[in-house]
Amino acid sequence: MKIIDFRVRPPLKGILKTAMYANAPRRDRFTRQLGMEPAPSAQKKSMPLLLKEMKDAGVSRGVIMARLSDMLGSISNQDVQAICKAYPKIFVGIAGVDPTSRRAALQQIDDAVKAGFRGVTIEPGAYPLPLYADDRRLYPIYGHLEDRKIPAVIMTGGNAGPDLSYSSPIPLDRVAGDFPTLKIVVSHGNWPWVHEILHVAFRRPNIYLSPDMYLYNMPGMDDWLKAANGWLADRFIYASAYPLTPLKEYAEWFVRLPLKPDVMEKCVSRNAAELLGI
Repeated sequence: MKIIDFRVRPPLKGILKTAMYANAPRRDRFTRQLGMEPAPSAQKKSMPLLLKEMKDAGVSRGVIMARLSDMLGSISNQDVQAICKAYPKIFVGIAGVDPTSRRAALQQIDDAVKAGFRGVTIEPGAYPLPLYADDRRLYPIYGHLEDRKIPAVIMTGGNAGPDLSYSSPIPLDRVAGDFPTLKIVVSHGNWPWVHEILHVAFRRPNIYLSPDMYLYNMPGMDDWLKAANGWLADRFIYASAYPLTPLKEYAEWFVRLPLKPDVMEKCVSRNAAELLGI
């Protein structure tokens, strides 16, 4: 079974300056909290090892997200584009956007699409000036993405801002309602607000959920799986959040989950492929 991993950050270029590589002890502590051992490729910052781990895990494509963040470390669109250009059959890029200037942000989106990016990521609480997902400064960006039929990946959940309020599902519910044809992938699955985000996804058919590392034996796992086996089957997306989880161990665990065979295929590849047009 070929897997599309919707959240991978390889040990290359500016990604190495972000907290997930620059603060390896913190990263490895988080991985061990989940009950896994850190990936050798992450510890050694080795791209050849990562490619081997992807192959061993059955991961055929990896989606790399750009990022604008003081809190977590920024990843430029240029770096993501360069990695995707170097490995065009393996990696797919999702562009970041700076919301501080409306005109510049919309131009960034247009430039990213021309450069081959397949979506735009918005991490409201992680911006240098933290925002909530329904901040009106983000609305021109959502509108532009909706008009151009470009999916948005919004990070809410986990350490998504200065405090837990930035992971509240209520702002996402408002955004999904105000932009009903904008396809929104909720990265980190809005954990720990599992029941609440499932209700948002139930009432908003443009919401996709990708809980990634927060699915792994975490509170709420059974509820996500119950939804994925039913009404959420076409909107549940596999992701490992590498390097925070090891690719092979996570993939081996995921494919043994009690998902129906057709649902499993949708979750690990088809949903992401259709969303991104790959």
